[in-house]
Amino acid sequence: MVRVTLRRVQRYFSPYWPIAIASIVTHSLFEIVDLLVPYATGQILNILSGQPLDGIANRLIAFTSQLLQQSPSRPLALGTLMGVIFVIAVVRSPLQPWISTWFYWGIPLKARSDRHSDAIAKILTLPLEFYDSHNPGRIASRIARGLENHTWTYPEIMGQLIPKLLRVTGIFTIMLVIDWRVAVPFSLSFLVALWLSLTKLRKIIRHEKQIDHYRENTDSFTSELITNIKTVKAFATEQREYERQQRRLSREAFAFVHRVHYGYTVLTSQLRGIIQSASFGILAFTVWATATGQISLGHFVTLMTIANMGYAELEPISLIAEVTARRYSSIERFHEFMETPVGLDRDTIAIVTPNASLNTSANASPTPAYAFQGEIRFNNVSFGYDPDRLILQNFNLVVKPRETLALVGRSGSGKSTLIKLLFRYFDPTSGTIEIDGQDIRTLNTAAYRRRLAIVHQEVDVFNGTVLDNLRYGNPKISNADVARACAIARVDEFLETLPQGDRTVVGERGLRLSGGQRQRLGIARALLVNPDVLVFDEATSSLDSESEQAIQRAMHEILGTRTTIAIAHRLSTIREADRIVVLDQGRIAEVGDHASLLQHGGVYSRLYRLQEQGELY
Repeated sequence: MVRVTLRRVQRYFSPYWPIAIASIVTHSLFEIVDLLVPYATGQILNILSGQPLDGIANRLIAFTSQLLQQSPSRPLALGTLMGVIFVIAVVRSPLQPWISTWFYWGIPLKARSDRHSDAIAKILTLPLEFYDSHNPGRIASRIARGLENHTWTYPEIMGQLIPKLLRVTGIFTIMLVIDWRVAVPFSLSFLVALWLSLTKLRKIIRHEKQIDHYRENTDSFTSELITNIKTVKAFATEQREYERQQRRLSREAFAFVHRVHYGYTVLTSQLRGIIQSASFGILAFTVWATATGQISLGHFVTLMTIANMGYAELEPISLIAEVTARRYSSIERFHEFMETPVGLDRDTIAIVTPNASLNTSANASPTPAYAFQGEIRFNNVSFGYDPDRLILQNFNLVVKPRETLALVGRSGSGKSTLIKLLFRYFDPTSGTIEIDGQDIRTLNTAAYRRRLAIVHQEVDVFNGTVLDNLRYGNPKISNADVARACAIARVDEFLETLPQGDRTVVGERGLRLSGGQRQRLGIARALLVNPDVLVFDEATSSLDSESEQAIQRAMHEILGTRTTIAIAHRLSTIREADRIVVLDQGRIAEVGDHASLLQHGGVYSRLYRLQEQGELY
């Protein structure tokens, strides 16, 4: 699983690998060259104490002597070694931030923008059933955490972990050149500490995944509380909701403190014990070797300095590994979300960011423009969300162009399912749906849906102005067309009551508008896309009588202008329909106009009498 996620992370940053590799190599070279400072310092100490230089230092001084055409001397040797320190410490210092800080933050910030774009595309192209089983707050939390942790992890791994590991390799090499008896125990102790860190962190990652799941649940329920705050207050359940959330927070805190934080503390304690023991051992050996004349004083200083530098890197490396482990779960869950199979909407959007995760192309052929007469045929359509429980079975129906057709039936009879199939949110299990003789599965999904419009029972309103919402489906529509649609849908009746007319901001989810106002806005918005097929999905079932009458008047003006399908619980709203189709358990029970169905005395007649008596079905 870890390897899988590492490959996912590699794909996340793949457009930037050439420049990333160049910056990593350059930064690592700077880290390794930095080790020459303690080496040169040790050789300077040998010169000052009258001890001989080693072979590398002698060759460097001889090269400088030939280059400057001067005889070797003590001042020349000191000047040469000081020059090395000057170049490494002073000349390098203003250059390194451009190699490290600039690229190590520039790359993840650009990648974040690209992958965020991919995530938005994924949201827009996932099938509807995904949102039936996933809370919006949980989805948003997963995306936000994944992007954030990718962004913060890159500079730590690429900018610190890899260069630090190469720096430790350089330290081992210098030790090996000076005295292998110091290099071998150093490398063994370092590898043992590193192995211990990785072993412990693999166990801790499992707990981190559990905590990440707890956090998603907490965020999800917090989002629900905000969304449903009116219901919470209406039922005075604030205390109960507070206690429920407290239990979730306590569970999360317990897992973090007693499993994850405890594990990190134990690991830190073990690492420090290993580091201090190994460091003391190297000190004891080098003191003995220096005292017995086996190594010079300069080499003693160099070995102890770079050994301490090496062990000093172990704690940051372990800290980086620890932080990466904390972020691993959210990174993994982000990639799991991004790999969720897209739905039938995959051709409704073109991805233009590098390495887009969806199989679309910015160079795809232009979206076709359709124009339909509006004849719809359901040919032997069968469908069920569960393949073993079909909602529709061999369903056949023809809707004529510009006909107004009403769908009536008890809840669960298949009315809304038919509309979902018509909009191609799902494909039939068997059978076909045709528009003007064309199987809708052969059409471009985005272009096809642009010729349809729907007014739901709960109209979705965005947090913008009334005019923004009216123009949502057709941003380029003229003001004159907007005014005509508002007149048909009776929007103009309430616009004058708003403080800034159609420039009034309606608030989150349109909370500043009443239910009837949102419905009329939804009808006008649908008309402004000039659809060939218009669907009303129980558009008046939750409205008061006055609002219902306004909606009925608006619907009356639309009849006969295009193919119209109305799903209705309130049968009084569909009396003028050309045909009424009564559904029962996924099949057509009756077909006719209002008068003939009442005369027939069947299901429709019985439902109508129940409503007339004020009963619900």
